[in-house]
Amino acid sequence: MSRAPRTPPPTERLGFRPMADEDLDDLAALLGDPAVMRYYPRPKTRDEARGWIDWNQRLYRDEGYGLWVVELRETGEFVGDCGLTPQQVDGVTELEVGYHVRTALQGRGLATEAAAACRDFARDVLGATRLVAIIRPDNLPSQRVATKIGLPFERTATSHDLPVHLHATTWPTHS
Repeated sequence: MSRAPRTPPPTERLGFRPMADEDLDDLAALLGDPAVMRYYPRPKTRDEARGWIDWNQRLYRDEGYGLWVVELRETGEFVGDCGLTPQQVDGVTELEVGYHVRTALQGRGLATEAAAACRDFARDVLGATRLVAIIRPDNLPSQRVATKIGLPFERTATSHDLPVHLHATTWPTHS
């Protein structure tokens, strides 16, 4: 019997839940939006959004975390996704916090609020000792989010064969 994956606790404005098959329309719209995906090689197709859900459902099973659907607590409105994924940076697997917010809801601090909750979940629940954000050099809004949640610029690196800015923090281990 599989148990539901844990999620970060709700924040003042946001709730988190695992991605489900029923989220395909919202995620396809989010990941297919050229404005949301402007720092990616290209927007994702509906089939790729289906793969995004499958990938995260595998991460929940295998790792106990992934990207979660983010909703406004007050209305249940779909905000985007935010969470934790293992990512390769210069040949090393790092734990990354990532986030996508619908264009209509950007500029309200929602990415920062969601990413801070995921940072705390990584540190306090998963016991992670390091967290990174992998950001394209021209993605200044995402770099601001990373800095606001305590992940300062560390170095220029390569991820998925692309140059990136690696923002990172390390926490002490607790024995």
